[in-house]
Amino acid sequence: MKKKYYIETQGCQMNEYDSDKMKDLLKKNMDFEPTLAKEEADILIVNTCSIREKAQEKVFSLLGQWRKLKNKKPDLVIGVAGCVASQESSEISLRAPYVDMVIGPQTIHRLPEIYKDSLKSNKTVIDVEFPLIEKFDNLPSVTEAKFSEFVTIMEGCSKYCSYCVVPYTRGTEVSRPLNDILEEIDILVKNGTKEIILLGQNVNAYFYDDGKGNFVNFGLLLFYIARNKGIKRIRYTTSHPNNFDEQTFLAYEKIPQLVSHLHLPIQSGSDRVLAAMKRGYTVLEYKSIIRKLKKIRPEMTFSSDFIVGFPGETDNDFSQTIELIKEIEFEQSYSFIYSKRPGTPAASLEDNISEDKKKERLNYLQSTINSLSKERSKSIIGKNVEILVEGVSSKYNDMVTGRTTNNKIINIPGTEKLIGKLLKIHVTELNNKTLKGEVLTT
Repeated sequence: MKKKYYIETQGCQMNEYDSDKMKDLLKKNMDFEPTLAKEEADILIVNTCSIREKAQEKVFSLLGQWRKLKNKKPDLVIGVAGCVASQESSEISLRAPYVDMVIGPQTIHRLPEIYKDSLKSNKTVIDVEFPLIEKFDNLPSVTEAKFSEFVTIMEGCSKYCSYCVVPYTRGTEVSRPLNDILEEIDILVKNGTKEIILLGQNVNAYFYDDGKGNFVNFGLLLFYIARNKGIKRIRYTTSHPNNFDEQTFLAYEKIPQLVSHLHLPIQSGSDRVLAAMKRGYTVLEYKSIIRKLKKIRPEMTFSSDFIVGFPGETDNDFSQTIELIKEIEFEQSYSFIYSKRPGTPAASLEDNISEDKKKERLNYLQSTINSLSKERSKSIIGKNVEILVEGVSSKYNDMVTGRTTNNKIINIPGTEKLIGKLLKIHVTELNNKTLKGEVLTT
């Protein structure tokens, strides 16, 4: 009987991608099969994220629960992967010596060897090195694909924002070779993928030098990818304002598969706060990018990241953030109260804002964006749009849900047979926050 694995994924899309690759390794290289029941598993892995405060404690709390399973099943192998593994490897082996494997984000490809070593060892096996290119060279080839798939094109970050741990947990920026990316995408498309989502901590910092005098930046990469006619949509996340260039703007002019939605983190609408965050741009420079994109595509929509309550943020600083949100009309945000991350420059700044004030600001920011999103949803009622069907509706029976090119979710009548299809639909109503429509063509 095959052994079984269970993987719990925390955090960003990069972790989702890494978890999928670990599942491939477990199935193809190690002959494991998945289980949804932790109690049945022979190997438990948590793929962790350390962006938010107290992330480590949440991991240790989860490990404490898994220890009870190991007490009942001594042969159970427990692994910690991801950013907390990279940042807290020594602490994990000290506080949770029953953990068998600690695997960094760049060493997931070594999972079969680490697993074998853990079976022989009486202590935690730790591998948190940064062999970035080696990782992609040693992951299994894709043999199955969903209609929408993530493809990591680069890893790490070299921006060193004052509040962020990513450069320390995932390393500095390293880009994958162009041909490796195109080959992975080609295999996905041949297996049925219609939408490609490009991933990177700083995805538009992609830059590949083949050593022969040929250079490929992010904008040029988009053109290479778009040559594959099987791709219906191209998305990417997460980008940085400082890495937008003319070639990327040209891609929005020339590549119809590139969607009309952009997630572009700004973090604050105050130049003073942005400087303290070491973001490397001003609000005016950020707005210049938005203006250029709206000129190319008037229907373009935007989402962003915001940190509320950064040390020293005044009422005026926060007001400037709200003004920016209203001006750009952000439709969605990943917004959080500032979390002090040990080892980052911002951790030494005086945190002089009360928790009540931070929560008040966060609630106001989120309600402002929700209101703007609802107004835009109302504006497309009665219009004909195209959606890519993503799955069965979680809210309505006998309906499926799809996404427009500018990121609006719409429910239509249908079954799972429609998943992965591009459909022309007529938007009929807005029920609370949910848009509905009907199919015009199939």
